[in-house]
Amino acid sequence: MRKEKFTDYLLEKNILTKEDLEKTLTAQKEKNVSLLELLIKLGYMTEMKALSLLSGYLEMPPLRISDLKITKEVLSLVPQAVAQNFQVLPIGKIGTTLTVAMGDPLNVVVIDDLKKITGCEINPVIALLSEIKEATYSRYAQGTSESLEEIIKDKTAESLEMIKEETIVEVSQEQILRSADEAPIIKYTDYLLKRAVAELASDILIEPLEKASRVRFRLDGILKEIETFPKKSHPYLVSRIKVMCNLNITEFRLPQEGRFRMSISNRDIDFRVSILPTSLGEKAALRVLDKSSTVLNLDPLGFESDVLTKLKEDSLKPHGLILTCGPTGSGKTTTLYSIINYVYAPQKNIVTVEDPIEYQLRGINQVSINPAIELTFARVLRSILRQDPNIIMIGEIRDADTADIAIKSALTGHLVLSTLHTTTSAGSVTRLLNMGIEPFLLSSTLLGVVTQRLVRKLCPKCKEQMSLAENVRVKYSIDPKATLYKTKGCSYCLNTGYKGRTVLCEYLRVSSALKVLIDSSASEPEIKKQARLEGMHTLREDGFMKVYKGITTIEEVLRVSAPDEVLLPEEKNQKADNKK
Repeated sequence: MRKEKFTDYLLEKNILTKEDLEKTLTAQKEKNVSLLELLIKLGYMTEMKALSLLSGYLEMPPLRISDLKITKEVLSLVPQAVAQNFQVLPIGKIGTTLTVAMGDPLNVVVIDDLKKITGCEINPVIALLSEIKEATYSRYAQGTSESLEEIIKDKTAESLEMIKEETIVEVSQEQILRSADEAPIIKYTDYLLKRAVAELASDILIEPLEKASRVRFRLDGILKEIETFPKKSHPYLVSRIKVMCNLNITEFRLPQEGRFRMSISNRDIDFRVSILPTSLGEKAALRVLDKSSTVLNLDPLGFESDVLTKLKEDSLKPHGLILTCGPTGSGKTTTLYSIINYVYAPQKNIVTVEDPIEYQLRGINQVSINPAIELTFARVLRSILRQDPNIIMIGEIRDADTADIAIKSALTGHLVLSTLHTTTSAGSVTRLLNMGIEPFLLSSTLLGVVTQRLVRKLCPKCKEQMSLAENVRVKYSIDPKATLYKTKGCSYCLNTGYKGRTVLCEYLRVSSALKVLIDSSASEPEIKKQARLEGMHTLREDGFMKVYKGITTIEEVLRVSAPDEVLLPEEKNQKADNKK
């Protein structure tokens, strides 16, 4: 091994400058992670580059874990939870020396901890972190069945043996039908559903890996691995979910979709299910819809007061088009439902067209489309217009035909609400123009476009004040007087530092000047610039407003929003005047 420090080696190889190194070392102390892991995370190097650098520095070749044969006795020396937490894998033992594959063999803290846990001298070797992580799933697959046994607590030895089996064999239709209704599988399925609801997960992913299967929850928008289980029981678990949805239990080659409802902790929970065949088996994705935890009200969603006022005013207009935009899972549908809830009155005829219906709204006529029988958005909309509606909600504008009917409906005296998959509010205008909508029709009907993203909120019980380097403040134009906060982690937020989510929003309200631009088929940058000059704050600007209020972190805002074009000083002054 070289005598020089690894940090000197990084400078010697021109991986980073002295200034970058000092900043990284400071960040390392704050975040309490390994230097190598932080360098990869900050983008100074890729995982492969890190492997190559370590190999050169330590003067040892890297290992390919997939080529190794590891005995159960060696694996048992390091518990799976420890291996996954430390991102290490025991691969061999000679005498009292245990050889351990590590992504960062320079992490002496981990090596010391492994010495205490195993009672062995540790011989670290280099391997790819991604290969180590995959191996901690597949190589420990046999041991993970213990957690499954604890959950189901079934006394029938036969059933537990079935779960413990590691080899994958073909199963008959009769076996699947019988096993899907057996107590162990039912108990384990119920356990996963109850845990997802208790932890406020929005999605459950049940995924087959090469030699095991894993369960992940989406918590506050971020996927988190919950546990792994033997792959032998994977088809039975998926089959159980199919049974609950009344899907074809013997169809493994085609995607399937369904839904079911359960009462959990005295709450009615809807589960929307998608089954997707993959090369390693069927993947199940369950969307968790807890109606009791979703407040369909505009006020608590997180919109700034000026946006909320404009949105409420526009939603009470007798006709026109209001769009919500953003990627899947950004809260678009919740915003539309909240608008409908705000404008609802017994005197109004409100009809929705959705795919599928996510929430049953009292007093609202809701239609679910079904492409299999040619019940499409466009076809339903033509019929709805003969139902004398006041307000129409369209789940999504997917094609030119639907867009044309939506625009004409807004033109003929209806208030139309819908969603569109675009990244910015100005981009929605150009998207509709590209769909073939006449500019004069769009400018006459479009009232406003809400573009939104969801970010995690700081945990109110453990957030801490932080200082920010001057160059970072300058780079992102952050107010030097603002008080900023960072995550810490506590039992209340499950040590994530975040609790709950809020919305970032930009609301493009169509003014006379914007109508002129739309009529002339202006480009997206031109429309966005004019909207900003008239007072619209972008997603990035709205995010930093929430950072200044201590609601979220800079990292969250940067994660979901793109940088804005720089305005000239006179343009900034004009925007400030318009906001006033």
